[in-house]
Amino acid sequence: MNIQRRDFLKTAGATALAPEASRPNLLIVMTDQQFAGSMSCRMGDRYLRTPNMDRLAANGMLFTRAYTANPLCVPARTSMFTGRYPAETGIETNDKVPFDPRKYPHMGSIFRGAGYATGYFGKWHMPYPEAGAELHGFSTVKRNKAAHDIGVAAEAAQFIRAKRDSPFLAVASFLNPHNICQWPRGEEFSEGDPGKPPPPGQCPPLRPNHGPQKDEPDIMTLMRRSYQATPMFPVSNYNVKQWREYIWAYYRMIEKVDGLVGQVLQAVRESGQEEHTLVAFLADHGDCQGAHGWNQKTAFYEESARVPLILSCKGTTRPGVSRRLANTGVDLIPTLCDYAGIPVPAGLPGLSLKDTANGKSDRDPREYTVVCNKMVQGAPIDGRRPMPDGRMVRGQRYKYCVYNEGRNRESLVDLDQDPGEMVNLAGDAAHAKILARHREMLAEWRGRIGAAREWV
Repeated sequence: MNIQRRDFLKTAGATALAPEASRPNLLIVMTDQQFAGSMSCRMGDRYLRTPNMDRLAANGMLFTRAYTANPLCVPARTSMFTGRYPAETGIETNDKVPFDPRKYPHMGSIFRGAGYATGYFGKWHMPYPEAGAELHGFSTVKRNKAAHDIGVAAEAAQFIRAKRDSPFLAVASFLNPHNICQWPRGEEFSEGDPGKPPPPGQCPPLRPNHGPQKDEPDIMTLMRRSYQATPMFPVSNYNVKQWREYIWAYYRMIEKVDGLVGQVLQAVRESGQEEHTLVAFLADHGDCQGAHGWNQKTAFYEESARVPLILSCKGTTRPGVSRRLANTGVDLIPTLCDYAGIPVPAGLPGLSLKDTANGKSDRDPREYTVVCNKMVQGAPIDGRRPMPDGRMVRGQRYKYCVYNEGRNRESLVDLDQDPGEMVNLAGDAAHAKILARHREMLAEWRGRIGAAREWV
């Protein structure tokens, strides 16, 4: 037993690992800024066709209530690869803040220490130095800056096809459909121009929840103004035609990345490893696409916070759809460890999704899950730059949000009856007990992760 693996076992509190021959390969395929509903297997193929994502969903378990830990790149990815909530790591924005990478073992280190060959291809966007393999554990890290997503597919496929004696953990981290950020700014598209939109009548329709939420927290009204006052979010004067073209372009970018996802999956099939490779397909966060007048991410609306999640291993996972609540930030590492037969590092707050994905249990062990955000990308309004912290509690039926700024700081929506989140029920006396219970849920979560000094 090598020293690295011995140290891993000591740290994890385990005495043995599952035999390498019985452990599956682990392939994480990740897109950037893709909403959970933006696949043709979820919305039909009139406006969007994603055959490769659909094939994964047809052969695996699709989790329809999976949420990011934070609807923004760096905090979401940091959470996914450490298994910790943003409120634990302190990474809640894309800005550089003090961070000790040795305090939070990275996914690559966990699996490399357990005998896995490790490779990461594509967008990084984490507070770990890409060249610091001793910190993050990925022996191979490649990012093709000239042809990003095309390079990701080619390099990940090459890694998958390589002959080796050990199982692998590979990450194919694509950039698209993140290029939708460039669309309203008129900037160049790093992953190729999506083309010219057709006439408005042939573009996807405006989202049905395009209008603001009734009685929305006043800080969200202010933040919409604050964000749209910057060059990053120039959609304040968008008309219906422009929003429909925005959604059309977003779908084209998803189709571009779907084709490259197919190339990675083809490498798995052609190398004869399909029945021995667990594929986890997910995104770091979504895109609002005009919901409540927002584009991009950061907000707690479903379009921004709910993400695709598919677990697929031919002959192992059960094809189906699960409504189990999942948090991709904290659940990914426990799930992969469970499939690999290696111990989950002590103290991680997430849960394994393996039994659900394999069809052994349809029980949801969660009453709720929590999402964090910190909205710092806006411009000053009336001489003050608002930068609210937020917490979202997604229960089995309701979604509760609270912020540390504003007068009316809370929102409560009934997602069963109001999936578009159009009416804030926080001030409705008939929902007082439900509101109180969701406040209790958040307090329970704070106590469980040791965030007792939070503002809520």
